[in-house]
Amino acid sequence: MPLALAAISLLGCGGSDPEQNVESRPAPPASDFPSGKGLTLGEVLNQANAPSELVLSPSAPVFYTGENRFGFGVFERDKTQVPDAQIALYVAKAPEQKSQGGAGTGPTGKVGALDGPAYGPFPARIETLETEPAFGSQTTANDPDAGTAVYVTDIDFRSNGEWRIGALVKDGDQLTATLLPSVIVGQYTKIPQVGEKPPRIHTPTREDAAGDLSKITTRVPPDTQNEVDFYNVLGRKPVVLLFATPQFCESRTCGPVVDVAEQVKRDYGDKADFIHMEIYKDNDPAKGTNAQVRAFNLPSEPWLFVIDRNGVIRTDIGGAFSVQELENAVKAVTGQ
Repeated sequence: MPLALAAISLLGCGGSDPEQNVESRPAPPASDFPSGKGLTLGEVLNQANAPSELVLSPSAPVFYTGENRFGFGVFERDKTQVPDAQIALYVAKAPEQKSQGGAGTGPTGKVGALDGPAYGPFPARIETLETEPAFGSQTTANDPDAGTAVYVTDIDFRSNGEWRIGALVKDGDQLTATLLPSVIVGQYTKIPQVGEKPPRIHTPTREDAAGDLSKITTRVPPDTQNEVDFYNVLGRKPVVLLFATPQFCESRTCGPVVDVAEQVKRDYGDKADFIHMEIYKDNDPAKGTNAQVRAFNLPSEPWLFVIDRNGVIRTDIGGAFSVQELENAVKAVTGQ
Protein backbone atom coordinates (compact mmCIF):
# COMPACT_ATOMS: atom_id res chain seq x y z
CA MET A 1 0.00 0.00 0.00
CA PRO A 2 1.52 3.37 -0.96
CA LEU A 3 2.82 5.35 2.00
CA ALA A 4 0.87 8.60 1.79
CA LEU A 5 -2.25 10.23 3.15
CA ALA A 6 -5.07 11.66 1.09
CA ALA A 7 -4.64 15.03 2.77
CA ILE A 8 -1.11 15.39 1.42
CA SER A 9 -1.36 13.57 -1.88
CA LEU A 10 -1.54 16.82 -3.80
CA LEU A 11 1.78 18.21 -2.61
CA GLY A 12 3.76 17.44 -5.71
CA CYS A 13 0.97 16.71 -8.17
CA GLY A 14 0.34 18.83 -11.20
CA GLY A 15 2.36 20.03 -14.11
CA SER A 16 5.11 22.62 -14.02
CA ASP A 17 6.95 24.59 -16.66
CA PRO A 18 10.35 22.88 -17.19
CA GLU A 19 11.83 26.22 -18.27
CA GLN A 20 10.57 28.00 -15.15
CA ASN A 21 13.21 29.04 -12.64
CA VAL A 22 11.67 28.62 -9.19
CA GLU A 23 13.38 30.81 -6.63
CA SER A 24 13.23 30.86 -2.85
CA ARG A 25 11.50 33.94 -1.47
CA PRO A 26 11.21 35.37 2.04
CA ALA A 27 7.83 35.52 3.73
CA PRO A 28 5.82 38.69 3.12
CA PRO A 29 5.45 40.99 6.16
CA ALA A 30 2.76 40.01 8.64
CA SER A 31 1.52 43.60 8.39
CA ASP A 32 0.39 42.86 4.81
CA PHE A 33 -2.39 40.67 6.24
CA PRO A 34 -5.22 41.28 8.73
CA SER A 35 -4.57 40.45 12.37
CA GLY A 36 -6.50 37.52 13.79
CA LYS A 37 -6.58 39.04 17.27
CA GLY A 38 -10.07 39.14 18.71
CA LEU A 39 -11.60 37.43 15.65
CA THR A 40 -12.77 33.94 14.77
CA LEU A 41 -11.23 32.15 11.84
CA GLY A 42 -14.39 32.70 9.84
CA GLU A 43 -14.30 36.45 10.55
CA VAL A 44 -10.68 36.64 9.40
CA LEU A 45 -11.35 34.85 6.13
CA ASN A 46 -14.49 36.88 5.50
CA GLN A 47 -12.30 39.97 5.18
CA ALA A 48 -11.16 38.66 1.80
CA ASN A 49 -12.57 40.14 -1.38
CA ALA A 50 -13.45 36.70 -2.79
CA PRO A 51 -12.78 32.97 -2.44
CA SER A 52 -9.38 31.90 -3.73
CA GLU A 53 -9.05 29.71 -6.81
CA LEU A 54 -5.89 28.16 -5.37
CA VAL A 55 -5.67 24.79 -3.62
CA LEU A 56 -3.35 24.49 -0.61
CA SER A 57 -2.21 21.08 0.62
CA PRO A 58 -0.09 20.32 3.75
CA SER A 59 3.13 18.44 3.02
CA ALA A 60 3.00 16.16 6.09
CA PRO A 61 0.36 15.07 8.62
CA VAL A 62 2.42 15.20 11.82
CA PHE A 63 2.17 18.10 14.29
CA TYR A 64 2.86 18.54 17.98
CA THR A 65 1.82 20.99 20.68
CA GLY A 66 4.13 23.99 20.40
CA GLU A 67 5.91 25.50 17.41
CA ASN A 68 5.85 23.45 14.20
CA ARG A 69 7.39 23.86 10.77
CA PHE A 70 4.30 23.85 8.55
CA GLY A 71 5.00 23.07 4.90
CA PHE A 72 2.41 23.09 2.14
CA GLY A 73 2.05 23.06 -1.62
CA VAL A 74 0.05 25.57 -3.68
CA PHE A 75 -1.78 24.66 -6.89
CA GLU A 76 -4.21 25.94 -9.46
CA ARG A 77 -7.49 24.03 -9.76
CA ASP A 78 -5.99 21.99 -12.62
CA LYS A 79 -3.15 21.01 -10.19
CA THR A 80 -0.55 23.22 -11.87
CA GLN A 81 2.00 24.23 -9.25
CA VAL A 82 2.14 27.87 -8.14
CA PRO A 83 5.66 28.88 -7.02
CA ASP A 84 5.23 32.59 -6.26
CA ALA A 85 2.06 33.32 -4.27
CA GLN A 86 1.98 35.57 -1.18
CA ILE A 87 0.14 33.65 1.51
CA ALA A 88 -0.49 33.79 5.25
CA LEU A 89 -2.11 31.05 7.30
CA TYR A 90 -4.46 31.36 10.27
CA VAL A 91 -5.48 28.62 12.71
CA ALA A 92 -8.29 28.02 15.19
CA LYS A 93 -8.93 25.11 17.55
CA ALA A 94 -12.01 23.16 16.52
CA PRO A 95 -14.71 22.81 19.19
CA GLU A 96 -14.52 19.37 20.77
CA GLN A 97 -18.15 18.53 20.03
CA LYS A 98 -17.60 19.40 16.36
CA SER A 99 -14.26 17.67 15.90
CA GLN A 100 -15.65 15.59 13.06
CA GLY A 101 -17.60 18.42 11.48
CA GLY A 102 -16.75 20.32 8.37
CA ALA A 103 -16.75 23.93 7.37
CA GLY A 104 -16.78 25.61 4.04
CA THR A 105 -18.01 28.42 1.91
CA GLY A 106 -21.63 29.16 1.12
CA PRO A 107 -23.16 30.45 -2.11
CA THR A 108 -21.98 33.98 -1.34
CA GLY A 109 -18.40 32.83 -0.99
CA LYS A 110 -18.35 33.76 2.69
CA VAL A 111 -16.89 31.31 5.18
CA GLY A 112 -19.14 30.00 7.94
CA ALA A 113 -19.09 27.58 10.87
CA LEU A 114 -15.52 28.47 11.83
CA ASP A 115 -15.87 29.46 15.46
CA GLY A 116 -13.03 29.77 17.93
CA PRO A 117 -10.30 32.41 18.33
CA ALA A 118 -8.07 32.82 15.30
CA TYR A 119 -4.29 32.89 15.62
CA GLY A 120 -2.23 34.49 12.91
CA PRO A 121 -1.22 35.68 10.45
CA PHE A 122 1.61 33.23 9.80
CA PRO A 123 3.14 34.43 6.50
CA ALA A 124 4.84 31.72 4.43
CA ARG A 125 8.23 31.83 2.77
CA ILE A 126 8.91 29.88 -0.42
CA GLU A 127 11.67 27.26 -0.52
CA THR A 128 12.78 26.10 -3.97
CA LEU A 129 13.41 22.40 -4.49
CA GLU A 130 15.79 23.08 -7.37
CA THR A 131 19.44 22.08 -7.28
CA GLU A 132 22.49 22.87 -9.35
CA PRO A 133 22.20 21.09 -12.73
CA ALA A 134 24.91 18.55 -11.83
CA PHE A 135 22.75 17.21 -9.02
CA GLY A 136 19.44 17.00 -10.84
CA SER A 137 18.47 13.39 -11.46
CA GLN A 138 16.80 11.86 -14.50
CA THR A 139 14.08 10.72 -12.10
CA THR A 140 13.18 14.31 -11.31
CA ALA A 141 13.73 15.68 -14.80
CA ASN A 142 11.50 13.04 -16.38
CA ASP A 143 8.65 13.53 -13.89
CA PRO A 144 6.30 16.29 -15.12
CA ASP A 145 4.64 16.31 -11.69
CA ALA A 146 7.84 16.61 -9.63
CA GLY A 147 7.59 19.17 -6.85
CA THR A 148 9.29 22.50 -7.53
CA ALA A 149 8.71 24.47 -4.33
CA VAL A 150 7.35 24.18 -0.81
CA TYR A 151 5.75 26.99 1.19
CA VAL A 152 6.90 27.08 4.82
CA THR A 153 5.81 28.92 7.94
CA ASP A 154 6.04 28.31 11.69
CA ILE A 155 2.80 27.74 13.57
CA ASP A 156 2.38 27.46 17.32
CA PHE A 157 -0.35 24.92 18.05
CA ARG A 158 -1.36 25.50 21.66
CA SER A 159 -2.88 22.11 22.43
CA ASN A 160 -3.58 18.66 21.02
CA GLY A 161 -6.69 18.02 18.96
CA GLU A 162 -8.19 19.18 15.69
CA TRP A 163 -7.10 22.57 14.35
CA ARG A 164 -8.75 24.27 11.40
CA ILE A 165 -6.55 26.17 9.00
CA GLY A 166 -7.42 29.03 6.69
CA ALA A 167 -5.33 31.08 4.29
CA LEU A 168 -5.40 34.55 2.85
CA VAL A 169 -3.73 35.04 -0.52
CA LYS A 170 -2.51 38.53 -1.37
CA ASP A 171 -2.42 39.70 -4.98
CA GLY A 172 -1.77 43.42 -5.18
CA ASP A 173 -4.49 45.10 -3.12
CA GLN A 174 -6.78 42.09 -3.29
CA LEU A 175 -7.16 39.29 -0.74
CA THR A 176 -8.73 35.93 -1.45
CA ALA A 177 -9.47 33.20 1.08
CA THR A 178 -9.41 29.43 1.18
CA LEU A 179 -9.34 26.54 3.64
CA LEU A 180 -6.76 23.80 4.05
CA PRO A 181 -7.56 20.34 5.41
CA SER A 182 -7.77 20.35 9.20
CA VAL A 183 -4.84 18.81 11.08
CA ILE A 184 -4.88 16.66 14.22
CA VAL A 185 -2.17 17.84 16.58
CA GLY A 186 -0.76 15.05 18.73
CA GLN A 187 -2.18 12.28 16.53
CA TYR A 188 1.22 10.66 15.92
CA THR A 189 3.21 9.99 19.08
CA LYS A 190 5.68 7.28 18.09
CA ILE A 191 7.76 9.11 15.47
CA PRO A 192 11.22 10.05 16.84
CA GLN A 193 11.28 13.77 17.66
CA VAL A 194 13.89 16.49 18.09
CA GLY A 195 15.79 15.93 21.33
CA GLU A 196 15.31 12.16 21.21
CA LYS A 197 17.54 9.34 20.03
CA PRO A 198 16.23 7.46 16.98
CA PRO A 199 15.91 3.68 16.64
CA ARG A 200 19.23 2.05 15.81
CA ILE A 201 18.34 0.54 12.45
CA HIS A 202 20.51 -1.10 9.80
CA THR A 203 20.51 0.56 6.37
CA PRO A 204 21.75 -1.13 3.17
CA THR A 205 25.12 -0.10 1.76
CA ARG A 206 27.00 -0.32 -1.51
CA GLU A 207 28.76 -3.37 -0.12
CA ASP A 208 25.44 -5.06 0.66
CA ALA A 209 24.37 -4.47 -2.93
CA ALA A 210 27.65 -5.85 -4.31
CA GLY A 211 28.30 -2.48 -5.90
CA ASP A 212 24.96 -2.34 -7.72
CA LEU A 213 23.33 0.73 -6.14
CA SER A 214 20.23 0.35 -8.31
CA LYS A 215 19.23 -2.44 -5.93
CA ILE A 216 18.99 -0.09 -2.97
CA THR A 217 17.89 3.21 -4.51
CA THR A 218 15.20 4.03 -7.07
CA ARG A 219 16.92 7.27 -8.12
CA VAL A 220 18.29 7.38 -11.68
CA PRO A 221 21.23 7.65 -11.70
CA PRO A 222 21.76 6.07 -8.27
CA ASP A 223 22.66 8.54 -5.53
CA THR A 224 25.79 8.17 -3.43
CA GLN A 225 24.11 8.22 -0.01
CA ASN A 226 24.52 4.54 0.86
CA GLU A 227 28.18 4.28 1.79
CA VAL A 228 27.67 3.50 5.50
CA ASP A 229 25.23 1.60 7.70
CA PHE A 230 23.23 3.89 10.01
CA TYR A 231 23.60 1.30 12.80
CA ASN A 232 27.39 1.65 12.74
CA VAL A 233 27.69 5.44 12.60
CA LEU A 234 24.89 6.59 14.91
CA GLY A 235 26.43 8.34 17.92
CA ARG A 236 29.87 8.55 16.33
CA LYS A 237 29.41 11.21 13.68
CA PRO A 238 26.63 13.60 12.56
CA VAL A 239 24.16 11.81 10.27
CA VAL A 240 21.67 12.98 7.65
CA LEU A 241 19.06 10.22 7.32
CA LEU A 242 16.54 10.68 4.52
CA PHE A 243 13.59 8.35 3.98
CA ALA A 244 12.40 8.78 0.39
CA THR A 245 11.47 6.79 -2.71
CA PRO A 246 12.12 8.80 -5.89
CA GLN A 247 10.40 6.32 -8.20
CA PHE A 248 7.23 5.59 -6.20
CA CYS A 249 6.74 8.78 -4.18
CA GLU A 250 3.06 9.68 -3.83
CA SER A 251 3.86 13.29 -2.94
CA ARG A 252 6.16 13.69 -5.99
CA THR A 253 8.83 15.38 -3.84
CA CYS A 254 11.12 12.43 -3.02
CA GLY A 255 13.10 12.76 -6.24
CA PRO A 256 13.75 16.48 -5.68
CA VAL A 257 14.77 16.10 -2.00
CA VAL A 258 17.17 13.23 -2.72
CA ASP A 259 18.72 15.54 -5.33
CA VAL A 260 18.89 18.26 -2.67
CA ALA A 261 20.67 15.91 -0.26
CA GLU A 262 23.07 14.82 -3.00
CA GLN A 263 24.11 18.45 -3.55
CA VAL A 264 24.55 19.19 0.16
CA LYS A 265 26.59 16.01 0.54
CA ARG A 266 29.14 17.46 -1.88
CA ASP A 267 29.95 20.24 0.59
CA TYR A 268 29.41 18.45 3.91
CA GLY A 269 30.00 14.78 3.13
CA ASP A 270 33.32 14.84 5.00
CA LYS A 271 31.66 16.25 8.12
CA ALA A 272 28.47 14.15 8.24
CA ASP A 273 27.32 10.80 6.90
CA PHE A 274 24.47 11.03 4.38
CA ILE A 275 22.14 8.03 4.23
CA HIS A 276 19.19 7.61 1.85
CA MET A 277 16.75 4.91 2.94
CA GLU A 278 14.12 3.72 0.47
CA ILE A 279 10.52 3.21 1.57
CA TYR A 280 9.40 -0.15 0.17
CA LYS A 281 10.70 -3.67 0.64
CA ASP A 282 12.74 -4.68 -2.41
CA ASN A 283 11.67 -1.33 -3.90
CA ASP A 284 8.26 -2.83 -4.57
CA PRO A 285 5.20 -1.01 -3.15
CA ALA A 286 3.20 -4.24 -3.39
CA LYS A 287 5.45 -5.75 -0.70
CA GLY A 288 4.75 -3.00 1.82
CA THR A 289 7.10 -0.71 3.68
CA ASN A 290 10.59 -1.58 4.85
CA ALA A 291 11.24 -2.61 8.45
CA GLN A 292 13.26 0.60 8.83
CA VAL A 293 10.26 2.76 7.93
CA ARG A 294 8.11 0.84 10.39
CA ALA A 295 10.74 1.24 13.11
CA PHE A 296 10.45 5.02 12.73
CA ASN A 297 6.63 4.80 12.52
CA LEU A 298 6.52 7.08 9.48
CA PRO A 299 3.04 7.75 8.03
CA SER A 300 4.18 9.58 4.89
CA GLU A 301 7.18 10.36 2.73
CA PRO A 302 9.70 11.92 2.46
CA TRP A 303 11.10 12.31 5.99
CA LEU A 304 14.41 13.88 7.03
CA PHE A 305 16.31 13.43 10.30
CA VAL A 306 19.53 15.33 11.01
CA ILE A 307 21.30 13.79 13.99
CA ASP A 308 24.27 15.09 15.98
CA ARG A 309 27.42 13.16 16.90
CA ASN A 310 25.85 12.12 20.20
CA GLY A 311 23.02 10.36 18.37
CA VAL A 312 20.36 12.97 19.18
CA ILE A 313 17.92 14.28 16.57
CA ARG A 314 18.35 18.03 16.05
CA THR A 315 16.15 18.54 12.97
CA ASP A 316 13.23 16.54 11.62
CA ILE A 317 11.22 17.50 8.56
CA GLY A 318 8.22 15.67 7.17
CA GLY A 319 7.84 16.60 3.51
CA ALA A 320 9.93 18.64 1.11
CA PHE A 321 12.85 20.94 1.96
CA SER A 322 15.36 23.11 0.12
CA VAL A 323 19.14 23.06 -0.19
CA GLN A 324 19.34 26.04 2.16
CA GLU A 325 17.17 24.38 4.80
CA LEU A 326 19.26 21.22 4.73
CA GLU A 327 22.51 23.17 4.79
CA ASN A 328 21.36 25.09 7.86
CA ALA A 329 20.43 21.84 9.62
CA VAL A 330 23.78 20.22 8.79
CA LYS A 331 25.72 23.28 9.93
CA ALA A 332 23.92 23.11 13.27
CA VAL A 333 25.29 19.60 13.98
CA THR A 334 28.73 19.95 12.39
CA GLY A 335 29.61 23.43 13.62
CA GLN A 336 30.70 24.36 10.11
